Amino acid sequence: MTDASTNMRLKLPVTCFILEIILIILFGALVEYDHETDAKLWHNQTHSDYDNDFYYRYPSFQDVHVMIFIGFGFLMTFLQRYGFGSVGFNFLIAAFALQWATLMQGFFHGMHHGKIHIGVESMINADFCTGSVLISFGAVLGKTSPVQLLIMAMFEVTLFAVNEYILLTLLGVKDAGGSMTIHTFGAYFGLMVTRVLYRPNLDKSKNRNCSVYHSDMFAMIGTIYLWMFWPSFNSAITAHGDDQHRTAMNTYYSLAACTLATYGMSALTAHDGKLDMVHIQNAALAGGVAAGTAGEMMLTPFGSMIVGFLAGVISVLGFKYLSPHLESKLKIQDTCGVHNLHGMPGVLGAIVGAVTASVATMDVYGEGMNDVFPEIVKGRSASTQGGYQALGLAITLGIALLGGAIVGVILKTPIFGAPPDTICFEDNIYWEVSLTGREVDSDFTEQRDLTLTPYGSPQRLKTHHQ
Repeated sequence: MTDASTNMRLKLPVTCFILEIILIILFGALVEYDHETDAKLWHNQTHSDYDNDFYYRYPSFQDVHVMIFIGFGFLMTFLQRYGFGSVGFNFLIAAFALQWATLMQGFFHGMHHGKIHIGVESMINADFCTGSVLISFGAVLGKTSPVQLLIMAMFEVTLFAVNEYILLTLLGVKDAGGSMTIHTFGAYFGLMVTRVLYRPNLDKSKNRNCSVYHSDMFAMIGTIYLWMFWPSFNSAITAHGDDQHRTAMNTYYSLAACTLATYGMSALTAHDGKLDMVHIQNAALAGGVAAGTAGEMMLTPFGSMIVGFLAGVISVLGFKYLSPHLESKLKIQDTCGVHNLHGMPGVLGAIVGAVTASVATMDVYGEGMNDVFPEIVKGRSASTQGGYQALGLAITLGIALLGGAIVGVILKTPIFGAPPDTICFEDNIYWEVSLTGREVDSDFTEQRDLTLTPYGSPQRLKTHHQ
């Protein structure tokens, strides 16, 4: 199935080796341990070894790391013949992106006397940036080569760091869980890339753009991992103490409310009242996305539940009604529906953060205001902070859409080895696989026929016994 245009024999090794050699050289010249990681600097101070930030941050880092490599990877295994590509390419671009993110974020946030200082917190931030790239990966899943994905990751990480610097440093925007900087940016960047890479004859691969029973079960593994660890994701870099505690709790209840809303809306929008696994796999996570910006704020438990409930509703409606129109009218072929899981809930989270910030008062936050809204303590009014939060959303959308368009044009270059329209969503192009024909259940000698319901939701037809 591989032809000269998609053969990775030289393209992928050259890309991987050149990128990694550049990374090694840059790390050697620019990166050094921070004061909590360096042996000499740490022992120059009087404190307990257990005061090291490693013991506070590493559990959260591991949770985030699991989300990046297992959660995102397995969530995308729903395609019946693209499991290797989903998990394997997720692994590849995450390993590259976290290294490149360490450098790019370090240039803007971590430079000290010409050196980038790294520690456990920089590892978490690099994973956050990687998460944004993996969101974009979901939009182009099955339609791009590994070389295209690495090139996309290189540019996206750079733009992510620029956007993050503008919002968090220059504007003083608060976005602990990344509703704007991670989810909104990653979703709309990916949507613009897939729009530029539009494939007019993708319907020739529609027989592969669907799931089977076991692939949906694998995708649910990713869903459950993401759902479980999302409170750690949103709270990983918030201030120790009440801030981290509150962020995890708000996310926890937002996810729970979102899940009930998802099940309810999935049954409600189906003509026969049956649940759609696509909705459960994705929309049930939207509460975590929507709680990202306001999670560390005094959102209150019932407020976080309202946010989660709304996120679940709009996500299911997006999958059911909006995605088909995005493809037919705007020519946006969003494989994983990232607009419904990350895009719209991310915008919702940004709006909730802006509103919550605009009503913040010292009576509610007390001395905690310095952790949550340090700019208000310095003299900025709450309404102005809310305005800056809204401005941050607008800037994020602008950079994501413009950047995605430019990167999409670059990725259209034929030398990158993209698959043709007729064999997208197929592992056999880039991987050695044992199954080359249609899926056959050897125990029952059954051949499963599959067709697509509107946008990514497979409808399983009657089984033909041979």
